[in-house]
Amino acid sequence: MQLKCIAIDDEPLALEVIKKHVNDFPELKLLQTFDDAISGAEFLKKTAVDLLFIDIDMPDISGIDLVRTLQNKPLVIFTTAYKNYAYEGFELEAIDYLLKPIDLKRFTSAVQKALDYAKYKTQDKDEEGESIYVHSEYRMLKINLKDVEYIESMQDYIKIHLVGLEKPILTLMPMKAVLEKLPPTQFARIHRSYAVAIKRVKSIYNRKVKIGVVELPVGNSYADFIKEWSK
Repeated sequence: MQLKCIAIDDEPLALEVIKKHVNDFPELKLLQTFDDAISGAEFLKKTAVDLLFIDIDMPDISGIDLVRTLQNKPLVIFTTAYKNYAYEGFELEAIDYLLKPIDLKRFTSAVQKALDYAKYKTQDKDEEGESIYVHSEYRMLKINLKDVEYIESMQDYIKIHLVGLEKPILTLMPMKAVLEKLPPTQFARIHRSYAVAIKRVKSIYNRKVKIGVVELPVGNSYADFIKEWSK
């Protein structure tokens, strides 16, 4: 897989750094660079691009505003010298968010996320079931389904509880949306607020599902799960 990409940044030095780093990746093909957002936006209207490196703080139009206007949005990696734009990048589901000066290690991490996600989006349906992607802490995260214990709903957010991870992954997504990403043979909803990895269920007693040291209630509407699990 090779991703066609462009870079937009009003700082010539920053563009040179991106060019240099891109050259280390045969999976990337840099079509062009732009030192102003308007020219970059015009190019994007006419040319299909897989990955966009774009500075946030530019004089004519911010990178965030430009991305918001795109009808066919490519994968986006924001670059900036400032940390205070992180939430806007999160809202736009950016692959990653790189602070300048961009070192090769962080650049490599961001590109690998883009490559993994592009592959995930183009995989065949019968290959699905090993992982999903969610946005958390302003970046795209890959979640290996084998590590998921249970998922907890908190209105518009969910917490994904993973094996061996004390702090759950928090992401802006309703329970219904995440369940649509999960294989129904591996996960089941047991309550309005909980879905569980079936293989992680240790026992069910008194309408309580035990996973690790946690006990989760089974809601009235999901009582059939008890019968199915007991088979």
